[in-house]
Amino acid sequence: MNEQSRQAERTRLAESDSPTAPWRLWGPYLAGRQWGTVREDYSAGGDAWTSFPFDHARSRAYRWGEDGIAGICDVHGFLNIGVALWNGRDPILKERYFGLTNNEGNHGEDVKEHWWVTDGTPTHSWMQVVYRYPQSEFPYAELREMAKRAGRNEREPELSDTGALDENRFFDVRVSYAKAGPKDICVELTATNHGPDPAPLHLLPQIWFRNTWAWGRDDRKPSLRACTRDGWRRITAEHGALGRYTLHVEGTPTLLVTDNETNEVELFGTARNPTRYTKDGIDRYVIGQDAKACQVIGPDDTSEPGTKVAAWYSFDPVEPGESVTVRLRLVDGDGHLDAFGPSFQDTVDQRKAEADEFHQTDLDPKRAAVVRRALAGLMWTKQHYRFRTREWLDGDPAQPAAPKSRKNMHARNTHWRHFDVADVISMPDEWEYPWFAAWDLAFHTVPFAKVDPAFAKEQLLLLCREWLMHPNGQLPAYEWEFGDVNPPVHAWAALQVYRSEETKDRKFLAKIFHKLLLNFSWWVNRKDADGSYLFEGGFLGMDNIGPVNRSEPMLGQWRLEQSDATSWMAAYSLHLMQIALELARHDESYEDVATKFVEHFLSIAEASTQFGSGGRGIWDETDGFCYDVVSRRLPDGHVESQPVRVRSMVGLIPVLACAVLEPWVFEELPGFARRLEHLLSRRPELQQFLSRSGGGALLSLLDERKLRRVLSRMLDEGEFLSPHGIRSLSAAHREGLEVQVADQEHRMGYEPGESRTPMFGGNSNWRGPVWFPTNALLVEALRTVEEFHGGKFHVELPTRSQRNVTAGQAADELVRRLVSLFLPDHDGRRPADGKRIESTDSPLWREHVTFSEYFDGDTGEGLGATHQTGWTALVASLLTDRRQTGAVGESIV
Repeated sequence: MNEQSRQAERTRLAESDSPTAPWRLWGPYLAGRQWGTVREDYSAGGDAWTSFPFDHARSRAYRWGEDGIAGICDVHGFLNIGVALWNGRDPILKERYFGLTNNEGNHGEDVKEHWWVTDGTPTHSWMQVVYRYPQSEFPYAELREMAKRAGRNEREPELSDTGALDENRFFDVRVSYAKAGPKDICVELTATNHGPDPAPLHLLPQIWFRNTWAWGRDDRKPSLRACTRDGWRRITAEHGALGRYTLHVEGTPTLLVTDNETNEVELFGTARNPTRYTKDGIDRYVIGQDAKACQVIGPDDTSEPGTKVAAWYSFDPVEPGESVTVRLRLVDGDGHLDAFGPSFQDTVDQRKAEADEFHQTDLDPKRAAVVRRALAGLMWTKQHYRFRTREWLDGDPAQPAAPKSRKNMHARNTHWRHFDVADVISMPDEWEYPWFAAWDLAFHTVPFAKVDPAFAKEQLLLLCREWLMHPNGQLPAYEWEFGDVNPPVHAWAALQVYRSEETKDRKFLAKIFHKLLLNFSWWVNRKDADGSYLFEGGFLGMDNIGPVNRSEPMLGQWRLEQSDATSWMAAYSLHLMQIALELARHDESYEDVATKFVEHFLSIAEASTQFGSGGRGIWDETDGFCYDVVSRRLPDGHVESQPVRVRSMVGLIPVLACAVLEPWVFEELPGFARRLEHLLSRRPELQQFLSRSGGGALLSLLDERKLRRVLSRMLDEGEFLSPHGIRSLSAAHREGLEVQVADQEHRMGYEPGESRTPMFGGNSNWRGPVWFPTNALLVEALRTVEEFHGGKFHVELPTRSQRNVTAGQAADELVRRLVSLFLPDHDGRRPADGKRIESTDSPLWREHVTFSEYFDGDTGEGLGATHQTGWTALVASLLTDRRQTGAVGESIV
């Protein structure tokens, strides 16, 4: 490969610094699931799962998006390409991934399919996905019934439990996309029979338009025309905004044309459909043998206009070990004169080689493979997200009137009528969470910054734009309820992204800073009820971590003052202070703002120790730990308060509130330095939150004595320190505990695996498992302590081991434990695979790393969502962090 080819992807990135740059026009922006989302819920009761279930998806047009298997679309979500399959036994075409809704699964929503994003580049010049398709009839009903019988204390039933994958009786369908140019995409589908017997397979790659015309707001209708003339198979797409595209189809498959329209007769029992052909027309023709369900294009023929087309390839049978390949090429305009000539394979080979060069690293092969897979999955989380809340609440002119319940002031998202988005956003998970989440997205940007800093910065700014951020300054939490509250980690993420680039982008830093000033004000005005500097944030993304639902009002005039909310705000103050200081180096007007935030931090720090309502802070001297506090005002004016004595992650969040003031701050910004010194001289009690050394200083919510006490619990293997990271709840609560909260007794305990409570739907569990985002933040906090103390701050690791290490070495050890989840142990098994089928001896399973939502606090088994290469992709950042004091993967104790 010549030097120009070696730098090809980096050159494309340099030329693609905006979301609409040519090389970003096409990408993996097609959702993995659109059904069962809030966007598609037009019911009176607000039950998204039953309002638009999986069984409707093949026959009912979506309002706001599309979904498909291993699919791509344009950046606007108009034209889509995806894979459909049939094994000759399934009752329906396999057009989308199947999973259980929240009320069907014994632990909430759960996809029941296997697929892996195996490679990719940030401009999507190269993308590859492997989908594993059973050769027997897909056990839809059996999986539902198994989950219905299973209780919360049982494992989730998986596809492998049905026997559908026994003896490797499945096809691996490898889907590759290679761009010859921004609007010239080579598509290759290769299916391999891994079973012991011959098996039939039907491949039906599809192209279709999102339905934008049936709602009474824009009646312009795009068209797809299939043509078989002159020995070619091609489909011409015409769209008012996209223009013309031609999809070339290799070979002589049967072309089937239908419309992306709802089959109202099938679903709702109406007398007739408004259109001749419907969304399920191809399904009904291929499987139902309904000759009138769609247009079938014969030799030397051209179809009438449609909006959904499939190319039907039939392979019967495919021999064991044999592979079959289908090739397509999507080209702007009238097409390519030699679509499947030498340029096709040359493009595939070239883009694959460029990806190899782009991902080249000095890590050992096993760790490099984890990084590459994590980044590939992260890049595949980018999906087109369209949602105009005002129209969703009011309903569409051509559809039935919106139910009155949607206008209720307490109805979902009623107060977010301004929300109007049509952007590519990084999603937490392709299937289980096919919508943005504010704090998830902030963590995504950290590994994104390593490969695509422009996209990372654009994503952080996007959530602060006026069409997403509430006019009062609140960031939207996530689609299920925009008004919920996620931890304020945007400023931290902005700093990480800013610092990751050699050429510092102060323009970006200033933009995000100005927006976050609004958000900070919202927190201060809305989440500090009595001005005590103790904050109430609600569940703050950590679902069931407390003994009570922290998003619900408390009974009997009690209120909850949260250790984590207060600590998040202390950390938020420090992060905004650091941004202001960085900007003040080049614009002195920011110096006063930095002073504002250091004062705010010190006020929160003081309140966290002894003040606030009831004179009690979050710090508990008896236990040497931080707790939530409940308080109420008595008739005589006194305030009664009590700690919620549960040792959980909420008591570790205070560790995160620390920041180094480097010597340059005192040298270059004398105004800030004078104001800080003046404040400390007038209020010497605040000195406990500032340590000095070598011309610099460390601001910390926990002074050295308190930090050591908290770390002694955090690094105790009998409490928080697991073999694979920091648990979200202390294992000291393994036998359970009873705790009084606001005059009521509650019982909870350490649950290392799946959630045993339906709180917050039961999808996630913060009562023991290891979660990557909070672990990554704890690693960063230890690095901050190391940066300031320079190897002079030592802790026992593990606690009571009499082995002393520096804070930096403790960070390295946490990284080692986290990374070990994805690396083979002495038996050749990855801990994250647990007892699932991925842990078998078969290389067909072992070659694929799964990035889960969270991990068992004892065994490390991956749990929850199974494609969470959103924040779990932080493993790529941990593995490539150059601040290691020792080799990652080697224990320091």
